[in-house]
Amino acid sequence: MAAMQASSVLSTLEADGRRHWIDPKPSFGKLWRWRRAVAYILIAIFTLLPYITINSKPAILLDLSARRFTFFGKTFLPTDTLLMALLFVSLSVGIFLVTAVMGRLWCGWGCPQTVYMEFVYRPIERFFSGTPGRAKTAFQQSALAMVLKYALYVLVSCFLAHTFLAYFVGVERLVQWVQMSPAKHPTPFLVMAVTTGLMLFDFVYFREQTCIVACPYGRFQSVLLDRHSRIITYDRERGEPRGKAVKRAREVALPVVSGGRPAVGDCVDCKLCVTTCPTGIDIRNGLQMECVNCAQCIDACDAVMTRLNRPTGLIRYASEAAMEGEKPRLLRPRVVIYPAILVVLIAAFVVVLLRKADTDVNVLRGMGAPFSVLADSTVANQIKIKIVNRRDRAATYTAAARGAEGVRVSSEMLPITLEPGEMKTALAILAAPPSAFKDGTCVVEVVVSDGTKDVSVTSYRMMGPATGHHVESSR
Repeated sequence: MAAMQASSVLSTLEADGRRHWIDPKPSFGKLWRWRRAVAYILIAIFTLLPYITINSKPAILLDLSARRFTFFGKTFLPTDTLLMALLFVSLSVGIFLVTAVMGRLWCGWGCPQTVYMEFVYRPIERFFSGTPGRAKTAFQQSALAMVLKYALYVLVSCFLAHTFLAYFVGVERLVQWVQMSPAKHPTPFLVMAVTTGLMLFDFVYFREQTCIVACPYGRFQSVLLDRHSRIITYDRERGEPRGKAVKRAREVALPVVSGGRPAVGDCVDCKLCVTTCPTGIDIRNGLQMECVNCAQCIDACDAVMTRLNRPTGLIRYASEAAMEGEKPRLLRPRVVIYPAILVVLIAAFVVVLLRKADTDVNVLRGMGAPFSVLADSTVANQIKIKIVNRRDRAATYTAAARGAEGVRVSSEMLPITLEPGEMKTALAILAAPPSAFKDGTCVVEVVVSDGTKDVSVTSYRMMGPATGHHVESSR
């Protein structure tokens, strides 16, 4: 990238603001074959996951309209803020840990941007428009090839948009919409059309700019990586000074310069590591924000070294410390701290998840006076019973009270029936005889039942007349 740096700001941006279009030459090496296998597995998982059911539920369903989020058989509601927070913080710490150990492995091997760009859209482009470095056929130079290429782009993007939509509405509803006229479901159709358009914009036009300009992950490298993180590196000691060399350069005596280094290093300056890079950088300039660790430069360089009968690995996965001759350090502060935090977060998530009941009940004090005396001389407290049905079927709930003689719950809203995921608040009167109160309070239990079992038992402190001349006005 040394020559490019004088005329460009980024690898995809010229100094005058023009777009520098990148058409990388593929390097079909060992790592590329492994990445292709991983990519196809990830694509299959993404495509099939909406069709998989666990406990009669979709594996993943993010039902925004009903505010129900299902992950692998477990449904979360908006009230599960602690669980959602633990989940997302755990994922973030997991990314920090993987980055600290293996660098930007996610970007090059698992990110949907890289997976679909390099193993779906670019293969389509190379089939219809030709592969860089190879002569184009008559068909690839025809207008028909261009029309077919963009038509296939639209079909693939539309399929991906429908698959993406299935994660939010479910496969059954999506199939119904596909079989209906768009006029009968304009909003979902508009969402699908906009998603298709965004995918076309991203994968056909914006491409590597998403990684370089839009995605913030590369900019976080400075704080997520350390000198012992495994990244893609160029062995400068072995490769420099660069120069053209004969095939048997290692088999003959080379002249040396001061310090005992050879006059010509192993790097033959073929620039294949640059022409194969999907973000257009020169890895020989060291770690750069644009590098997504796709390993294409490794495959390209290894192929050249093999042809020249030289050892592979001039460009390889290694740490900066290892390149400077230091011993690898697997155990270091961040590699110890991140797993410790992750274990605590996962343990907390599991504990909270296992303690979650199929019904959430909260008993709250009502508005107005702390208590009132009814016509039959009983002391009444206004309460609100908030119930959330977390089940996958409707349920009918009733409420009762115990813990003191004569205590009772009365409400015009009870029994109350809730649909799956529904939440309602029932206004009720909690009443007890004056003899149940001591020093102005009476502790009772409010029991909510679904008709088959008690789903909640909540301790509640009733307010009532106090001995003496004052009235207790707080719980």
